[in-house]
Amino acid sequence: MTTLAPQAATQHRPTPLGGFSTGFLRLELRRMLRNRRTMIFTLVIPPLFFVIFGLQSDFRTQSFGSGNVTGYVMVSMAVYGAMLANTSGGAMVAIERAQGWSRQLRLTPLHPVAYIATKVTVAMVLGLVSVSAVFVVGAVLGAHLTPVAWVSCFLLAWITSVVFAAFGLFVGYLLPSENVMQLLGPVLAVLSFAGGLFIPLHGWFGTVSKVFPTNGVATLSRIPFGDTSAGSIVLALLNVVVWAAVFVGGSTMLFRRDTSR
Repeated sequence: MTTLAPQAATQHRPTPLGGFSTGFLRLELRRMLRNRRTMIFTLVIPPLFFVIFGLQSDFRTQSFGSGNVTGYVMVSMAVYGAMLANTSGGAMVAIERAQGWSRQLRLTPLHPVAYIATKVTVAMVLGLVSVSAVFVVGAVLGAHLTPVAWVSCFLLAWITSVVFAAFGLFVGYLLPSENVMQLLGPVLAVLSFAGGLFIPLHGWFGTVSKVFPTNGVATLSRIPFGDTSAGSIVLALLNVVVWAAVFVGGSTMLFRRDTSR
């Protein structure tokens, strides 16, 4: 008994960073990059939407703020692509749940917060790929922004979309694997329209749209165009922070519940 006590204490000693490791992160990244369907969906759909909606009539010659209308549509589609990529990347946990992988992880020293952080990081990498694809196509096909706006819009579109990586995790733990991917597409489309991502909203609906998580991301990503006031920027920042906290907290809670059974 005396010889087993120190060994037991060692086995239950808390691990640094809750078990977060670069090895596990690399494993998750490789698993994601091998998913051809997800990669094609991330690299093809957002640039295709940009080509369809961003090159109409005289959008390339029509100015909008610090750029042109094509540039404005490019940023909107980059945000939409980041939303799709991040949400899809996060929602892949639904498949892992069905395979029992999540419960296996609970046998390791990995803390739920570290697991959520790893999944969010992987989803953000996927979102970075999607935003980059849209911006490359936009640069080739006539999107115009100032040099500062190019960099700022790119970073804002990518960084603020972290809320949808957390959203994907939340939905992935909330719904069974056979339903989650079928639901995400229509939900993201509705959120995009309701949050004013595709078209500017005015009047009472413009006020209501500020509640949706897409509105905060869209507003912050368009700051370099100069079409937002200081008040709307503060509200958008609060929107992103609150929704990210809600989804991360909900994902952590659902992960604990799902793996404790």
